[in-house]
Amino acid sequence: MQARIRVTAGRDITAELASLREWLGREAVFRGRVQIERQPIESGHMGGIADTLTLALGAGGAVTVLARSVSVWLQQRRSDVSIEVISSNGKKVTVTAQRVPDPEELIKTVLRTEDDAE
Repeated sequence: MQARIRVTAGRDITAELASLREWLGREAVFRGRVQIERQPIESGHMGGIADTLTLALGAGGAVTVLARSVSVWLQQRRSDVSIEVISSNGKKVTVTAQRVPDPEELIKTVLRTEDDAE
């Protein structure tokens, strides 16, 4: 299973994405599994579409670790930040820092599959 995360709003989307990548890279379960998917710059534009983090989620509670880790990262933001989490089956949710009472549970709900036993 794979998850994709985009920072969709914030003071500096590129810096927030880099911060989230570094944050998730500290989790043992994600070491070497967090990649930045760069979008090409379109002709006539000064920059590309926001880059996306792609994570390979293996077994052993990776969904729970991701949800908890992203939740804590969001709570650490000093300004409002919005992220979009997309599961490999296309379900997605947008979470804004300081606006969702339980981002961890919301993210887990999106990333779980029907046969997940976590």
